Parts: sequence; structure tokens; C-alpha cells
Amino acid sequence: MVGSAVIVGVGPGLGAALARRFSKGGYPVALCARRMESLKPVKEAIEGEQGKAGCYAVDSTVASQVEAVIPQITSELGPPEVLCYNVGPSVGHVWPPPTVEETSLEKFRAGLEAGAVGAFLWSKQVIPSMKANKKGTILLTGATAALRGSANFCLLSPGKFAMRSLGQTMARELHPLGIHVAHVIVDGFIGSPIVVEKNPNKPREEFLDPQAMAEEYWKLHSQHPSTWSSEIDLRPFTEKF
Repeated sequence: MVGSAVIVGVGPGLGAALARRFSKGGYPVALCARRMESLKPVKEAIEGEQGKAGCYAVDSTVASQVEAVIPQITSELGPPEVLCYNVGPSVGHVWPPPTVEETSLEKFRAGLEAGAVGAFLWSKQVIPSMKANKKGTILLTGATAALRGSANFCLLSPGKFAMRSLGQTMARELHPLGIHVAHVIVDGFIGSPIVVEKNPNKPREEFLDPQAMAEEYWKLHSQHPSTWSSEIDLRPFTEKF
């Protein structure tokens, strides 16, 4: 049976670009997000390019929902061969971001769950079929916030730190089994339509281009096993670091 590519956290930016790139690479694509309305335009775009895609409304922080959707994806599109976990905490986009003192426990937990718990739940569900087929790729979308905590980043950074650690653990467990795990550090604003619209005075070259990013994810997936990367960083040439 042909394997599928599961893209978790599909929206109009990187998620959509990843879905279209893996579809172009020959995979049936499972489009996953909390809201079905986020998925339908991407499905239409993929089908317009003669690809195959399915839409799955699922909250990645709810174990029962993640567990229930995997058999459905496997039945309709094939066993997961690729997982791109691209979920960011919605509370992390509050601007200006709050201090620790201003952050509720509820929102702090939501950030941790979107970053680390969701990545754990999805990975746990796709690993068995990857092990059975002796191949697979798990790609985790991280951020500079996974490397250092900055002021006012308590909604984002702890979850990204934990997800990076999870990726390192999985790489050591799964690489010997033929399953490639890699963490992608995203340093800068992703140029999704919404982000570009909200930053009209920011030059386009200062945004990460979603299609160019998706190509780098595909390159990670396509790496020869003798030269696997466990982490890469992506940033615009204008970004200070």
C-alpha cells in the first residue's frame, strides 16, 4: 500500500505549502487542522493539480481525536509515511505578547500542549506503521524560541523547547530503525497572506517564503540515510542572528 503524508497544522501559509509539495512528490496528503474551513481551499488546490488529499478536523492536543483519525487516514489514503507537525499555539500570536505575570495557567498549558504534547501524540500514532514498513519521516516545525527564551515568550518558548527535546529523543530511538526525525528552526516571519497583510511596511525579502520552506522540508525527507540531518535552521538573508 502506498504511504501517505500527514500535514498537521494546515493553514494558508507553510502548512498549505507543505501539503502541496508532498502532493507534488507523489503522496496522498492528509490535511489536518482544528477547523475544516482551513483545509478545504488546500484540498481544492491539490486536486486541481491532479493530487489526492483528505480533510480531517482534529484537535492535536486531544489524544482521543488523534488516535481516532489515524485509522481513517490509513484506510482512505494509506499508512502514514511522512508526518509534518506544523502546529503553533494560537495563544502565542497575542500581540504584544504577555509577561509571565500576565499569563494565565490555562494559556501557559495551551502553549505547552500545542508545542510538545501534540507532537508527542501524533508521533506516537504514526511510529507503528513506519516501523512496520521500515521507513518514515517525522519533521517538526520549531522556532528560534526552541533555542533560547526571550522576554514575553512564555506562551511559545517552553513548548518549542520541549518539542525540540522530544525530536532529539525520537531521532536517537528511531534513526536505527530507518525512520528519519528532524527539527526545523524557523527564524523570522513566515510570509503567509495574513502575516504579510498585517505587516504592509515590511519588505517582502524579510519574510520566509512558504514555498521555499516547503522545498527544504522535502529535501530533508529525501536525504540519503547516510547523510541524515537531525536539525536545520531557515531564515531570510536579511534576518539578524
